[in-house]
Amino acid sequence: MSTLLDGIASRTVTTQRLTSNVLERERDAGSDAPVVVFIHGNVSSSLFWQPFMLALPETVRPIAIDLRGFGDSDVRPVDATRGLGDFSDDIAEVLAALDIEAAHFYGWSMGGGIVMQYMLEHAEDDACRVLSATLQSPVSPYGFGGTDAEGRILNGAAGSGGGGGNPDFIAALNAGDTGDGPASPRTVFRTTYVAPGYASEHEDLWVESMLSTATGVDNYPGDAVECEAWPGFAPGERGILNTMTPDHLNTAGIADLPTKPPVLWVHGELDAIVGDHSGFDFNVLGEMGVIPGWPGSDTAPAQPMVSQTRRVLERYRAAGGEVAELLLPNCGHSPHLEHPDAVREALLDLIDSSSQPDPTTGP
Repeated sequence: MSTLLDGIASRTVTTQRLTSNVLERERDAGSDAPVVVFIHGNVSSSLFWQPFMLALPETVRPIAIDLRGFGDSDVRPVDATRGLGDFSDDIAEVLAALDIEAAHFYGWSMGGGIVMQYMLEHAEDDACRVLSATLQSPVSPYGFGGTDAEGRILNGAAGSGGGGGNPDFIAALNAGDTGDGPASPRTVFRTTYVAPGYASEHEDLWVESMLSTATGVDNYPGDAVECEAWPGFAPGERGILNTMTPDHLNTAGIADLPTKPPVLWVHGELDAIVGDHSGFDFNVLGEMGVIPGWPGSDTAPAQPMVSQTRRVLERYRAAGGEVAELLLPNCGHSPHLEHPDAVREALLDLIDSSSQPDPTTGP
């Protein structure tokens, strides 16, 4: 099947770090049009952005970048000890190669974490400036799993990281499974990426996108180490899931940035992946009895991911930043697919309000 929709073109951008695949809209928005950089999440690729990119007006220039190990970008090892830093640096170099000096950043899930890490690591250098940051269903600023409400690490972050990958799902990825078995990418998409009742003519394309994920200890899911604390594993230092463990990722420092671009937080009420009681949290799975031996909520409580994000963004606002929230009913983990009109309107409002000349550089 063709993976590009009519009106979308792809090209490769080679930097010193890797060769990345970039999707762009074929119709020219003009050199003065504000750029929107779309960053996909885990087990996906830039293909997921195509309908949303096509629906944007000609007054903006959307581009979407395949992360390393996803889509048609190079497969490269991921150093999880840097959090999401490998991805953040890759994007910085791609944008430099494209001569993009300022852009609006839109990150989905893990991509939202990458946007926050980019804000932290590239705020003071010559990388592309962040005009605004849209965080869609973002990973908590304190990572995924193994923290309490305040973001403090519990039990050495036991139960988070590469050891949490579902072996049946990984086997389905390796087999290129396009069916609807219980651990297939199609079933995972239907049951966790979107809310019940969602249907799309592009579902085969979303499955192809998921199947582009590179697997192994250096990519998805990553490695793990044994530990004494329940459930018996702790984060390793390689691969995707370990980039988002709380011992490696903490982006709460965005609240302390001296320059704070406007932030739009977009999320769904029925998100099965990122939530205060996520079914992907091993502590929740233990509470449900899916993983035996759970020691109880005093030792291994559910991670309140949404509440953690809210707390950090409240600090961001209190320190002078602008934050808008779009919470969508009957919406899962993929608002840009499930409620594209509402999301597009909110994004365009953000672009309109924040695409102003930088006062430090003049008009």
